[in-house]
Amino acid sequence: MGRKEAALLLLCAVAAAAVTVRAEDPYLFFTWNVTYGTISPLGVPQQAILINGQFPGPNINSTSNNNVVINVFNNLDEPLLFTWNGIQQRKNSWQDGTLGTQCPILPGTNYTYKFQVKDQIGSFFYYPTTSMHRAAGGFGGLRINSRLLIPVPYPDPEDEYTVLINDWYSKGHKALKAQLDAGHGLNRPDGVLINGKSGKEAKVKPLFTMKPGKTYKYRVCNVGLKTSLNFRIQGHQMKLVEMDGSHVVQNVYESLDVHVGQCFSVLVTANKAPKDYYIVASTRFTKQVVTATGIIRYTNGKGPASPVLPPAPVGWAWSLNQFRTFRWNLTASAARPNPQGSYHYGQINITRTIKIVNSVSRASGKLRYAINGVSHTNPATPLKLAEYYGIADKHFKYNIISDDPTTVAPTAATKTIKIAPNVMNITFRTFVEVIFENHEKSIQSWHLDGYSFFAVAIEPGRWTPEKRKNYNLLDAVSRHTIQVYPNSWAAVMLTFDNAGMWNLRSELTEQRYLGQELYISVLSPEHSLRDEYNLPETSLLCGDVASLPKPPPYSV
Repeated sequence: MGRKEAALLLLCAVAAAAVTVRAEDPYLFFTWNVTYGTISPLGVPQQAILINGQFPGPNINSTSNNNVVINVFNNLDEPLLFTWNGIQQRKNSWQDGTLGTQCPILPGTNYTYKFQVKDQIGSFFYYPTTSMHRAAGGFGGLRINSRLLIPVPYPDPEDEYTVLINDWYSKGHKALKAQLDAGHGLNRPDGVLINGKSGKEAKVKPLFTMKPGKTYKYRVCNVGLKTSLNFRIQGHQMKLVEMDGSHVVQNVYESLDVHVGQCFSVLVTANKAPKDYYIVASTRFTKQVVTATGIIRYTNGKGPASPVLPPAPVGWAWSLNQFRTFRWNLTASAARPNPQGSYHYGQINITRTIKIVNSVSRASGKLRYAINGVSHTNPATPLKLAEYYGIADKHFKYNIISDDPTTVAPTAATKTIKIAPNVMNITFRTFVEVIFENHEKSIQSWHLDGYSFFAVAIEPGRWTPEKRKNYNLLDAVSRHTIQVYPNSWAAVMLTFDNAGMWNLRSELTEQRYLGQELYISVLSPEHSLRDEYNLPETSLLCGDVASLPKPPPYSV
């Protein structure tokens, strides 16, 4: 072998080694110490859930395809789980953080979540799914930045800010849980918070600062319990650039309705007189409007914010019309978690239509919420574990609800409702249409773990097949949460190509806690690692599988 050939061989070996080193995506490691602490956001001391002493919890700042490892130490006096709202953990429902897929982290113990933010960008958040813990905090922002090789469709902002808005109760989470367990609903919230502050504190410090002439990115998420909120910035317009993980057509808005579980990213330019300005979050669709404020300060500011707050919109028709302005940005380069339907979803044949009707009723005199007449309850053995160990028939039955309820769902007047684990089978890699029909007088918000779907329509009235002619089959936004207005319906479409057991839930915590959720089992017929990961060695086991030997692992 000559010198040139040897040198060429060495270069190839170095290049191959470099590829090997780069083959695995970067890891981010976090340690969370979850404790109780005392806060007073509304002027009343109350118990909150803190993460590393913080309320809200720390931001997770990641990049597309990063591997995220979070070691959670539960120092509460109750079991605990976290879910990652909108993170589509491919092939990995084991880390979804819901009681249907995981055993909870017991008090005084720890568990390490491991998941990859695969093929995603955008603004998301995390929160505790157990009990009524979300009412006490434990939530925080989760960013997924675009990789440097994939440009975003706007110039880099001067800085980025996470804005968590939510309704808030002065009662503690245990008192709220006892209220629901006794058969009573939650009253209207006592206040609204912006990053844990109401704006009514004795000494109000600015939440954010802006340099004159610079543009900033605000990642706004509604992490609340039940109330849609309107977000606006005094004297400034907002250019919407992303929602629920998708780049969107960049329209400009004076205010945005952010429904429970949803996240928007907006660009704001500091092009006004140098002074303070209020950011405002106020309740929507409530008889009494409750408002929180925070201060944005120009770095060369010379005056206080005007006490005159920008007005909020009125009525849900305004909100519906705003939804109709949202369009997916088809020209933007970005990670796309729905490869089959990313560009031509409107041309894929629908293989199944599922109608989801939410209802409220009473069982044994106690308030319950349901989907198609069934109010979900979690067995002691998580549904996914029972399925994986081959003992599902001992704990639940599949498909106990119909795809098309032939009668109106139970109401408080009929007092008929079934309480049972609610699990639906959907065939792997089929393209499905889901209709959410809201027969109630209040707004609903739905979320699906493990997926994004195309939000093709929201309209008043009842859905019929003829309504399909009104679908947006070109550039509907790919997202994971959809609101449904009173006595209205919403239609979404998606390919069920992510094997696992995934939670479909009302994002309204009271309704979910009292049964308005179900699980969707998407099984790969090949039982292959190409479609779904094996049960992690470190997984917590409980219920009837606690002492069972693990089933044979999937093969490649």
